[in-house]
Amino acid sequence: APMAATDPQVLALAAQVTESREQDIPLLLLKLKGILSSPSLGCEESKKIKQDIYDYGLTQYCLLVLKRDHSQLRGAWATAAQLAEILSHCCVGLEMKEDPEEFYKKFLPSAIDSLLVLGKRLQARFIRAIKDKEKQDFLHWFQIVTDAICWLFGGHIQLAACVLQNDRFLQLLITDDVETAIIMMSMLNNILRINSSVLLQVEEEILHSVLDELVYKLSSTTNPAVGSAATKLLLLVAKFCKQLVQLFMARYKGLKGLLSKQWTGKGFDREVNRLLDLMYLEQSNGKGEMQKQHQAACILQAAWRGFQTRKRLKKLPQAVTTLQRNFRAKREQELQHLTKQKEEEALKLQMQLQRQRAMRLFHERQLALLEVVHASQVNKYMEEMEEKSALTIQRFWRGYRARRIFHQQKQSLKEYKAAVIIQRAACKFLEKRRRRRPLSPWKEPKGLTDEQRLALQQKVDDYIKLHPASQMSEETSKELHMQAQAKLAQFLLRSRLDQRAAQRREALLAQVNTDVELLMNAPGLAETTEKDLGAFMSRSVPVATKARQTHNMMLKYTRWPWWKKLGDEFMEDNVIPDDAINAEMETLFVGGRK
Repeated sequence: APMAATDPQVLALAAQVTESREQDIPLLLLKLKGILSSPSLGCEESKKIKQDIYDYGLTQYCLLVLKRDHSQLRGAWATAAQLAEILSHCCVGLEMKEDPEEFYKKFLPSAIDSLLVLGKRLQARFIRAIKDKEKQDFLHWFQIVTDAICWLFGGHIQLAACVLQNDRFLQLLITDDVETAIIMMSMLNNILRINSSVLLQVEEEILHSVLDELVYKLSSTTNPAVGSAATKLLLLVAKFCKQLVQLFMARYKGLKGLLSKQWTGKGFDREVNRLLDLMYLEQSNGKGEMQKQHQAACILQAAWRGFQTRKRLKKLPQAVTTLQRNFRAKREQELQHLTKQKEEEALKLQMQLQRQRAMRLFHERQLALLEVVHASQVNKYMEEMEEKSALTIQRFWRGYRARRIFHQQKQSLKEYKAAVIIQRAACKFLEKRRRRRPLSPWKEPKGLTDEQRLALQQKVDDYIKLHPASQMSEETSKELHMQAQAKLAQFLLRSRLDQRAAQRREALLAQVNTDVELLMNAPGLAETTEKDLGAFMSRSVPVATKARQTHNMMLKYTRWPWWKKLGDEFMEDNVIPDDAINAEMETLFVGGRK
């Protein structure tokens, strides 16, 4: 079957890498950045190029280069950082259909490990650097590598747990350097936002190590940037994982005092107060809940012990009968097991004899046919037999695949219709309850007495004397009025556009639901009439022309001989090669609104 052509740039680069020396390969791999960032690429073209890059081994070359000594590369650490960025962009958006276990369970974890090793080395070089220019360069490269890691586990969510479980991530996080510590806490923030339950998936030792380091940073530093990042991380952990608030209360007993005394008034009081509120709420709920649970446990234990004692006293006379019955049942089960084993052995022997007899008959038939068929016709006969066998295998496989796809789609449509019915019933129920809710009677406010009115007037006069109003010129008032009118006009225009967009989305959703109902209630081909055809025919001439041409191409494709479709056994039946469909579509204009 015709396949989509490989991108010429990728093909040329793969040839250059194969023919070049080992020390020239890193600089050649940097050309992948220009190929991936081409402005003319669409979503499908980008996926195709990434697939070609992986199939030709260029992604594996990037990983192998990152595992080498980075100081010996041409361009040294700058080249390594750029290769890390290229590797992450090549892996994100790549969907492996052939051998996915090799890619997801071996290649991606190895890429994460290599990027963390590179980040650890850059962090060490940054800390040891003396000149300001060198420190800025190493910090910039370290930021590129951490961004590449975030991009990689953002595209593959399962890698978030892999990053946390890596020992080098903890080594990067446990540092006294301010700049790199803030970058690592930002990476941890991205991990929690992408996969909020990742802390519950890792081992308890790793969870404790991460939390210990965050609390240590709060207690050992006075830098507001580090304190703000650590506080925001603890608040994020408490919000996403409510059960970890109990761990805060039990493991870090002085955390509340540390937050309220040392970090109040440092510019992020909102996060500090929210974290303290969560901890105080958990503390108040925990005491009352523990007392209730203790009382409930005592009552349940007393009731259960009484029930077990009464049950044991009732069953004492039946103990012998139960023992005999169990013994007889066990002996009967053993006899049935032996009988079943003998029957299985006899069946295996019979099947083996039948298989040998069938093979002997097949060979005898082949010899008889070879005696009858002329020698010049033997190859033709064998080819016909192979073709019949291939067609039989293909027919059974396609039938099995079509039935499986049909059952999957049928189940999803049933679930969709059930969800629609449930939502409709819930909306009707809420609407009825909203209508039945009685309106509160109007209560006229009580009037003020003369004494209250005089006291209130005196307070107003005193406040005006203490806080005299600032004088505003007429020009300033007009300018504020014009600004308010402009902002009001912008808001009205934006709300009108949002309303039109919402109406258009509702119309499209209604059209999609109508099409789904038509497809679900469509009659079979044997029951279809001319009136039913009108519901599925498009009124647009270009669309009808496109459908007719596509149908003709599909019919032409199904009439191809079997030897042209030997590579298509695992292709979907409704997928026609792009070259066959687009052969005569260049002059077709399909009207519509973008």
